[in-house]
Amino acid sequence: MDPDAQVDLYEVLQISSSAEPETVHRVYRLLAQRFHPDNANTGNARRFHEITEAYHVLSDPERRARYDQVHAQRQRDRWRVVTQGAEIENDFVAEQRLRLAVLEILYTRRRIEPNNPGILPIDLEKMTGCPREHLEFTTWYLVQRKYAQRGDNTALMITADGVESLEANYQSTPAVPRLRAVN
Repeated sequence: MDPDAQVDLYEVLQISSSAEPETVHRVYRLLAQRFHPDNANTGNARRFHEITEAYHVLSDPERRARYDQVHAQRQRDRWRVVTQGAEIENDFVAEQRLRLAVLEILYTRRRIEPNNPGILPIDLEKMTGCPREHLEFTTWYLVQRKYAQRGDNTALMITADGVESLEANYQSTPAVPRLRAVN
């Protein structure tokens, strides 16, 4: 993986940026075993590839040091974007739009893949274009209202209450730019 890529390698491995090399190795082995394509129950080739690429960078001291410089700058930039976004647009309206967008994503995922309805936080971040820090409040709210729930692997999925709320309020909500599939 390119250290300049927008993927947070620490998030991919689900570890702290201060994790010791032994922790990086141990977590990689656990995740690699879970997502290896040969695992009939939880195999996922794309996730396995992401995990392996992240491990190759974070397990090499020189590559990790270079990545850490980029990562630290990206974290500072991310917080600045969140702060500026709060000042530019009305927080309430922005949050309502984000909740609706997240529910639409979860609704669509449930309909398209009923046997795998969850979406990981990192994927939700990519789909909405919102930093993970901003999505934490949105997902907290949706879970507390029982519109969404977390699966065993931290994936977020819509509940029946969430479907009913989205369908009941879909026509009455203000016009929101709808999400389109990315090719």
